[in-house]
Amino acid sequence: MSELFGTLSDGTEVHRWTLERAGTRVEILTYGGIVRSLEVPDRAGRTANVVLGFAGLDGYLTHPGPYFGALVGRYANRIAGARFPLDGRLHALEPNDGPHCLHGGRRGFDKRVWEAEPVEHGVRLGRVDPHGEGGFPGRVEVSATYTLDASGALRIAYEATTDAPTVLNLTNHSYVNLAGPGAGPAGGHELRLAASRYTPVGADLIPTGALEDVSGSRFDFREAREVGSGYDHNFVLDKGVTGQPEEVAELHDPGSGRTLTVATTEPGLQLYTADHLAAPFAPGDGIALETQHFPDSPNRPQFPSTVLRPGQVFRSETVYGFSAR
Repeated sequence: MSELFGTLSDGTEVHRWTLERAGTRVEILTYGGIVRSLEVPDRAGRTANVVLGFAGLDGYLTHPGPYFGALVGRYANRIAGARFPLDGRLHALEPNDGPHCLHGGRRGFDKRVWEAEPVEHGVRLGRVDPHGEGGFPGRVEVSATYTLDASGALRIAYEATTDAPTVLNLTNHSYVNLAGPGAGPAGGHELRLAASRYTPVGADLIPTGALEDVSGSRFDFREAREVGSGYDHNFVLDKGVTGQPEEVAELHDPGSGRTLTVATTEPGLQLYTADHLAAPFAPGDGIALETQHFPDSPNRPQFPSTVLRPGQVFRSETVYGFSAR
């Protein structure tokens, strides 16, 4: 089901698509591919929205920085110095995080209105990102298909092609609080991650290039424990890149009993505890689990490649499953 959600200053209409199946209800906006709300039941059967968002379009336009619920690209996460080499040429990007490029630059995929079409149990969003947008080479045709499966899990499947060599890294940037609206910080949620290594970063959150063992550190979530705070780090998933989504994470709220599982084809997961959120939310009100390739991969040949070439098809899929116990 689709309905008008709001209108941009240039007259462009933004629509909201509502999907409902097996106890899950999700709203998707054509602006930024945003997951506006995601309602699931707790152990007593009480349904609540478990992602941070706004009631109207103005909220997203006024507070763009945290990327609430958005589809981010052309390159999710950071590219150091807002530049990268490819095939012997240095490409300069838009810096929007100090000297670095974050989530595609000043006007990435999260600030675009996408074309929408219905699919079975979902909606497909698509757009063409022109050559040179934000400094990225290549004309990229990209789609993101949101569906609810028979269990009520939300599946996001991405596809893209290009007419020239480029780099691509896509993710969803929802902030999850399984306790529901107004419940306060999510740091008491328990997290399990199938990741034996992570990518340490410098003061500006750019990876050093190392892949460090989590053993004996605060980055060890191989057994479930409270998340806490102070994380904006990429974890190296033990499974690597896979052809089909494999489960890599579980987030559990002991109070409500709600549990989120994350399965993905991606090799990395960025854990962000949102310690810098500001009004109308508060620091730590949500937790982002961003499935993706590693930050700054275009400048780190030892990381899994994010290069997409003509004739290739980029495919990535992440599944968010819900239950209560």
